[in-house]
Amino acid sequence: MKDYEIIVVGGGHAGVEACAATAHMGLSTLLITLNKKMISNMPCNPSIGGSAKGIVVREVDALGGMMGIAADHEYLQMKMLNTGKGPGVQCLRAQEDKHAYPAYMQHLLDEIPNLDILEKEVVALSYHDDVVDGVILKDGTVIHSKAVVISTGTYMDGAILRGKKSVSGGPDGENPSIGLSDSLRKMGLEIIRLKTGTPPRIKKSSIDLSKATIQPGMAGDFAFSYTTKTFVPVEEQLPCYLIYTNEKTHKLITDNLDRTATYNGLQTGVGPRYCPSIESKVMTFKDKSRHQLFLEPEFRNGESIYLQGFSTAMDEEMQVEMVHSIVGLEHAEFLKYAYAIEYDALVPTQFDLTLRVKKYKGLYGAGQICGTSGYEEAAGLGLVAGINAANYVLGREPFILKRNESYIGVMIDDIVTKGTNEPYRLLSSRAEYRLLLRHDNADLRLTPYGFKLGLISNERYQEFLKKNKNIEKARQILDKTHLGTGKSTTEYLVSQGIEPLTSGVSATEFLKRPGVKYHHLVELIPELKEIELDFIGVSQLEIMVKYEGYIKREEKEALSFAKYEEHKLPENIDYLNMHGLALEARQKLDKIRPINIGQAGRISGVNPSDISILILNLKKKEK
Repeated sequence: MKDYEIIVVGGGHAGVEACAATAHMGLSTLLITLNKKMISNMPCNPSIGGSAKGIVVREVDALGGMMGIAADHEYLQMKMLNTGKGPGVQCLRAQEDKHAYPAYMQHLLDEIPNLDILEKEVVALSYHDDVVDGVILKDGTVIHSKAVVISTGTYMDGAILRGKKSVSGGPDGENPSIGLSDSLRKMGLEIIRLKTGTPPRIKKSSIDLSKATIQPGMAGDFAFSYTTKTFVPVEEQLPCYLIYTNEKTHKLITDNLDRTATYNGLQTGVGPRYCPSIESKVMTFKDKSRHQLFLEPEFRNGESIYLQGFSTAMDEEMQVEMVHSIVGLEHAEFLKYAYAIEYDALVPTQFDLTLRVKKYKGLYGAGQICGTSGYEEAAGLGLVAGINAANYVLGREPFILKRNESYIGVMIDDIVTKGTNEPYRLLSSRAEYRLLLRHDNADLRLTPYGFKLGLISNERYQEFLKKNKNIEKARQILDKTHLGTGKSTTEYLVSQGIEPLTSGVSATEFLKRPGVKYHHLVELIPELKEIELDFIGVSQLEIMVKYEGYIKREEKEALSFAKYEEHKLPENIDYLNMHGLALEARQKLDKIRPINIGQAGRISGVNPSDISILILNLKKKEK
């Protein structure tokens, strides 16, 4: 078996982004997976995006990653969420085809130079002293590399839970990964047990959809990837449906808690707070008489319907009773029963901001092994882990995204600085600078990085620069043009349902008014018709103008905090013996080993007074 520069363990959404990144950066890469056919599989809901998550997919694409391209290829439904709210929380969500998405991603991987795929099981890492130099397969074969990225998802010592039964297994009926977890323990790494779950799949023809509320897709040129030029017409998109649980459903649950692994003591792993089982929702919110559920298609040409919101660890017989209690599902036929899955992960504070395991050189982690949940979170982590593994091998500076640059940066900082004892999920509320980290401007924030790293082609980068130049031209025209109260202008505005002007105003100020869109100004200002702006460019221009004051305020706030991020901390600081620090602060700082004052201040248990003492000690040493 030949050696490689990079080895990636696990072919889920994190592993795919990691191996694609390292291969695109020119390094010989080996992706090792238990089953090639399950690369980029979607064992839970086959959807991409959602609150905050949709922005992460945009960021992955802006950096040169893969998920957005595959998500746009053959989706079942696409819509923009939170359109009634500000641009800081708007994001895309797509219902994907569970067969088409992984098939297309596998096709994309096959076309990447420098990338080999091996269908084997990794049971241990090869290492000497504090350097990881490869992996050991189940048959004893050692494959050497200069860096390893572990992205095992929910497979590591996986166990499937239903009712009172626990069976060793991975998601979607796959085999678990056995042995690697013990190997990591022997290397001195801390392991935590986490849990997630998935709802039943129901046969579409057995559902009475007349009793559900239809949830159609949305018309518009919506896409996750900035390279996408073709879109599925809304009339060809498949609908989802909204239904509800009821008091009968809730009584079945409360009367039979001994029949679910969630409450009968079988479950040991900690589940996700923001994606709980239906049992947890009923028991936590006892005052609610119903909970909403969504019927979502898994395939374009298939009968499988995903019962979103009905994750459960009940036994199979009780699952049937619970589902049949729901209006519209009285005669529902099961295609697949729900289950909970427990798996091993690493305590995330063992990683640094590059996603390297601090105890070992050349060892990186990505996805659910870092304590996160979700395909999108995994993709973001996989991309950054792959980039940093490649930079390590190439002898380049590490790649670290700041909290005001991306949701990916927020996520990484959260998990490695604050840690988590449950599967971490990204939420827009976790970001301090939501208006800076918008859906529309991911390319403005991150594409220059992607180009510098070698993940964005020169052709794509030139298109990016051309779009930005055209936005600037349009903005200059708006700034210098004044609109008056002339007859033609007034007649056009009235025809568009816009209140006409009573006095002259700049086109820029006029665009800030509610209901006024860029296309209205194109009709009023002939010079704008000469500028080529696509859907994305128009969106960016409108948001920049309409929210200019708010954006500048957040930029100012981010700048004021930047000094703390720029204040680097020496790697060899002796926190445990630093005079004046509280005991908890000493212990936490020693464990996390923050790279700058900003990160130090975000550690749970480190107070502002501790930061002041830390800065004072550093100044004394500098003198």
